[in-house]
Amino acid sequence: MYKHLFVPVDGSELSHRAMQGSIALAQQLGARITGFVVEPEISLSLVSPDAAAYAERVRHHEDENQKHAKALLRQFEERAVAAGVEFSGHSVESGAVDDAITGEAERLGCDMIVMVTHGRGALGEFLFGSHTKHVISNSKLPVLVLH
Repeated sequence: MYKHLFVPVDGSELSHRAMQGSIALAQQLGARITGFVVEPEISLSLVSPDAAAYAERVRHHEDENQKHAKALLRQFEERAVAAGVEFSGHSVESGAVDDAITGEAERLGCDMIVMVTHGRGALGEFLFGSHTKHVISNSKLPVLVLH
């Protein structure tokens, strides 16, 4: 039924559980995985009136984002391939994490999103928000939430 799992990860301990859980699920379903990293856009607090300094900060920020995303997706790919699961990885820079997740999953033709949640409760969601809750609310695809 589900043949293409979309798994957003960020490098946290929870995202490592998402990797393991999605790989196990993909093995059972005979599915492939697309790993996905959303890197933050440069903060407005780093904007400088000096155009050259600003351009250098942007370059540095983008380089660091690319290094982080590549390393994380490489780690995910190694685990998936070792388990016999087909894998591809994608990353984007965005200030709208939830929209990036739902939009990219649909664009790539995935048929399920697999995510983890911090399980912070109402107060934690109020303070920190919940990407998982927003993705569930806005996605046209089914979302499997691991805890």
